[in-house]
Formats: sequence, structure tokens, C-alpha cells
Amino acid sequence: MKIKIVSIIAFLFCALLTQAQIDRSKQPEPGPTPKINLGQPETFQLNNGLTVMIVENHKLPRVSVSLSIDNAPIYEGNKAGVSSLTGSVLGSGTKNMSKDAFNERIDYLGASINYGSNGASASCLSKYFEEILGLMADGALNPVFPQEEFEKQREQLLTGLKSQEKDVAAISNRVKNALAYGKEHPYGEFITEETVNNVTLNDIKNFYSQYFAPEKAYLVIVGDVDSKQTKKLVKKNFSIWNKAKAPQVSYSAPNNLQYTQINFVDMPNAVQSEIKVVNNIDLKMSDPDYFNTLMANHILGGSFGSYLNMNLREEHGFTYGARSSVNTDKYGAGLFQASAKVRNAVTDSSVVEFMKEINRIRTEDVKEETLQNAKAKYLGNFVMALENPSTVARYALNIKTQNLPEDFYETYLQKINAVTVADVKNAANKYFLYDNARIVIVGKGSDVIDGLENTKLNGKSTVIKYYDKFAKEVEKPEFKKTVPEGLTANNVVEKYLKAIGGVDKLKMVKSIYKTAEAEMQGMSINMEVKTTPNNQMAVDIKMMGNSLNKQVVNGDKGYTVVQGQRKEMSEEDLKSSKLTATTFPELKYINNSDISLNGIENVDGQDAYALKVSDKLTSFYSIESGLKVKDLISTKQNGQDFSSSIYYNNYKEVDGIKFPYTMSQTFGPQKMDFEVKEIKINEGVSDADFN
Repeated sequence: MKIKIVSIIAFLFCALLTQAQIDRSKQPEPGPTPKINLGQPETFQLNNGLTVMIVENHKLPRVSVSLSIDNAPIYEGNKAGVSSLTGSVLGSGTKNMSKDAFNERIDYLGASINYGSNGASASCLSKYFEEILGLMADGALNPVFPQEEFEKQREQLLTGLKSQEKDVAAISNRVKNALAYGKEHPYGEFITEETVNNVTLNDIKNFYSQYFAPEKAYLVIVGDVDSKQTKKLVKKNFSIWNKAKAPQVSYSAPNNLQYTQINFVDMPNAVQSEIKVVNNIDLKMSDPDYFNTLMANHILGGSFGSYLNMNLREEHGFTYGARSSVNTDKYGAGLFQASAKVRNAVTDSSVVEFMKEINRIRTEDVKEETLQNAKAKYLGNFVMALENPSTVARYALNIKTQNLPEDFYETYLQKINAVTVADVKNAANKYFLYDNARIVIVGKGSDVIDGLENTKLNGKSTVIKYYDKFAKEVEKPEFKKTVPEGLTANNVVEKYLKAIGGVDKLKMVKSIYKTAEAEMQGMSINMEVKTTPNNQMAVDIKMMGNSLNKQVVNGDKGYTVVQGQRKEMSEEDLKSSKLTATTFPELKYINNSDISLNGIENVDGQDAYALKVSDKLTSFYSIESGLKVKDLISTKQNGQDFSSSIYYNNYKEVDGIKFPYTMSQTFGPQKMDFEVKEIKINEGVSDADFN
């Protein structure tokens, strides 16, 4: 017992003594900056020009392999997409093994192998490394290019392009690159349906033979390997690669604008505006001010606590996130970019705040505390990233391809810590341009253009130039067209009802049963819809036979079921749902004073009348055909406004009544195309379906 008491007293004494020695009123002095030791790779070169780097790391029984071909940027012209297709078809079997056998063996070993037009990568347990390296080399050096696989990959690429037709983010990136670099620069050209259809299987084979060459290729192996044994395996598998050099082409560096301007693309379906403030830069990783620029960007928009995010998100609530980035390029074609997705109503205000923060970091000294916090955050992320073998591989590769000193990453922390307040301001003035910025905005012109035209930067009006979604300059669109005098919402409704079959015929319909199918990430989504004229509607969306979302309205009652959880509809939701809980909602719109005609808007290239049905629903009807072409549905979640759109196409007759057989629903960047499989009129529906 005495021993225990003495031990406790000794512990307390030591604790008090330690506390007495620490002055907690002073911030602890930082220790010396640690030195990063990535491990010096063993490097050698094969006779064909392939450079091999091996980094032994025995912490885990895993190996990461990366094959990278350091070709100059490639301009593909009227066959843009050929490199993408080459990468997609690579790995479709080899001269020694079929595609199925190849993939089954990789899966069996619990490994992964991926191919691209400029290399390959693999990851596996170290005990399977020898076999995986052999398989990876076989796929890269002995490929077969089956016509069937080529056709499949081309179709998938075309489908992807089609899905981006209304994707505001995709259009924003395309236009930004095309304008910043020029369409005839490798970084500015883009893939279209036309260029993809120009590509043949022979183009794929020729591209591979020209550009998949070893002279500027690097094979980096990191992990639980023996360098001596690995060297033998590499020679065994990669010495068969025929010596060759890819064509090297140079391009003139893109130029910045003479003055800051807004480049606007009208997207009538946009529920938010995509804003990108960009300028070209010539910054290489080997440049003396590289680390200064990293810190300047981190403070401006490279983290959650950055100038841009604290302003546009935290202070003003314009966006969920505002960021900036600096892309280096050893060919002199780098890019600075600051971007955000903002609400339509604050598009012009967001532009002002973007430029305000860019000007701030150029003209004001950052606080020393801000700089120190930015360094700590940045260095913490850098150290954590070193736990990933692929990071180590990338760093080893950068030293070779970016002309960096051998100790570049070993002294990385010291170089970041050496950045001063003056360095940040100098880098910002050199690389973040205020007077020569290109402000690319993709948004709904009818909602945002008035505000943008009145936007002033530095007291001067901002020039606006207009472009289509393929970066072709156009005249200012007519955003708000005048509704013909005397035309009413009732006229639009009557024309629609006549176009789909006529009021008398529609009133004879007592029920509609409809099924439709869509695909999402390779899985089928099934939708079943049942309606009657008696305020009855049942919509059930299923995946793999399981209900994801079900909505039922039955007169004055309604409920939803999401993942098995039932919730009764609120009075507000029920009121909105009852408008569409019928066979043909527009029959309820006739002589309805609550329905208003809200102008004319462009929907997929055609003018359409916009009818405001409720606070949550606006419907659009083609001026030419009278048919409904779109529904815009507004919702609110967590205090934020959201919108989704449903586009109606491919009308077909069923018993003399026209129905849309394609319904494309978008929500943000997500798009889902439902194709109708079956429509039954006056059969397949009973009152029990709405219980």
C-alpha cells in the first residue's frame, strides 16, 4: 500500500514540476524543419531508351508500377479523340492472351492494371509482382486492336459527348480552354461527334505506332521489391520494345488579353452560373518563384480558408465553394484559374468579388499569421500525401521530366518555409492578372445579362463578348423575346392539348400506365407511372428490383417512400403534386387564373412559351409545334434553392394521342435519359394502386 501511495506522490510531483517549467503564456518555438527522405531511386536505362526507376519501400507488401511516356502535347485536329480511343482500346487483350482471360487473371490476383494513350499503371501485392509486371508489359507492348472493341469504345465516347450537351460545367471547361489557348493548340482543341466519327481503326493503330515509343518513356516501380531482381524482370519484359522516338512538335505560347473582358455563353437550361477567371502563365516547376506562387495561390483560393472562399461562400453565401489553381507547364502554356458555381441572381456580384480578391492579394501584404497558417496547412497535406506510393512515384518522375534538381523534394519543406510576405505579393502580381483577365461565364442569359452589362471593375464598364458552346464568337443573343400582343397562357394550353390529340379525346382517358427505363453507371433504372383524372398518381423508381423512390397521391392525401421510409406529404407538397396527379395536367390549366405566361425562352435551340404553373413548376411549350418540351422544377434543401429540368422529346402516338417517349432529367451535372418502353390507356391501373 505504501508503495502505491509513494508512486502516486512521485507522479504528481513530476507532473507539477513539469508544469512549473513550462511558460504557457508563450507560444512554443517551432522545431527545425524536417527533411523529407523519399528514398533515392535506383535508375538505369534500357538500350531502347526506356528509363527505369526503382524505389524500395518495405513498409507494406505492395508494389505500384507506373509507365509514363513524356511526349510533347499532340494536336489531333479533325480527328480529335484518337488518343482517347487509343487508350480505351489498349488492354483489350494481347497477342498472347484474350481480353477475358487477361482481365480474369488480374481479378484473380486482386490486382489492377490500367492503360492510356501515354502509358500504363499497375498495383498489386508484392508476391504477385512478377506476374503483374509481365501482364502489364504484354498489354502495353503486344496489343491487339479488335474492330469490335474499337466500335464499342467509340460508341461510349459518343454517348459521353451527348450527355454533355446540356452540361454547363463541361461546356464551361471546353470554352475556357478553347479561348485561353486557341482551338489549334493541343490544350485548346476539343473532341466533337464529328471528329470522333472521323477516327478509324487504322488511325488508332497509327497513333499507337507513332507515339507509344520508349525513348521518352519512364517506368517507375515503388514498393516491396528487390532492386536487383526487379532489374532482371524489367529487362526480360521491356527489352522487346522496339527503339523509337515520337514526333516532337512545338507550339507558340498563347497570349493574354489586352484588357479584362467577360466571355459569355448563353445556356438557357442553366440553374447556376459557371464562372472562371483565367489568364495564361509561363511557370515551370524549376522556376525560382515556383514555391512563392504555390503559397500565393493557396492563400488566394487553394484552401477552405482562402480569400475567395471566405468571401464568396462564408461572407456572402454566393456559392458552396470558390477555388483557384495554378497549372505549371514545361512548354510555357500554364494557366491560372479562379472558379465557382454561383446562383443566377448573384452572378454579377460574384464577378466583382472575384476580381476584388485577386486585386487584394496583388496590392495588399498578406498578414504574417495568414502566411504561417497557409504554410502549415500546405506542408501538412504534402507530408500526408507521401504515405501514398503513387505520390512517391510521381515525384520521382517529376524530377526527370521537369528538369528538377535531385534534392527538389527533399528540400521541399525548407523552400516553402522560406517564402516571405513580399514573395507572395510579387508572385501574385506576376501570375494573377487583374487588367488582362478572361472572365468566362456560362449561364442563363435572360437571368444574368442585365447585371453583367452593368458590372464595373476599377470604375470602368466591362466589355462582354458572346460565344456559342463550341467557343465560336456570335452576336449578342436575343435573351428576352416579346410575347405576341393578346396571347395568353390559355392560348398556349389550348394549342398544346390540340397538338397531342384534342380535349375531347383526352377526356375519354380514364387511366394511363407507363413504364420507362434509364441507365446510370452501368445499372438499369426502371420507372413505373400510373395516373387517373381523379387526382391519383403513383410513381415508383426501382433499381435491380428494389424501390428507390415512390410517390403516391390519392385525392387529398399523399406520401413518399425513400429507401423503405414512408413520409406523409406536407400540405404545400400535396398542393403542388395534385396539379400533376392526373392523366393530362394541362386539362386543369384551362381558364386557370393561377397559370401565367412568363415570356419566351430558348429550349434546345427552339423558342418556347414559359408557363408558370406554380412556385415550384414552370413548363415550356414549343412555339412551332405546341408540344411541351421542358419542365423546370424548383426545390429548396437546407435553405438553398435547387432546380432540375425534364426535357420531352420523340413524341409518338398511342391510340391517337401523342406522348413523349424520351424524357431526359438533369440535376446539376447529372443527367438521366428515360426511354419509354410501354404505354397503356384505360388498362393496367386500379384504385388499389393508390393506397
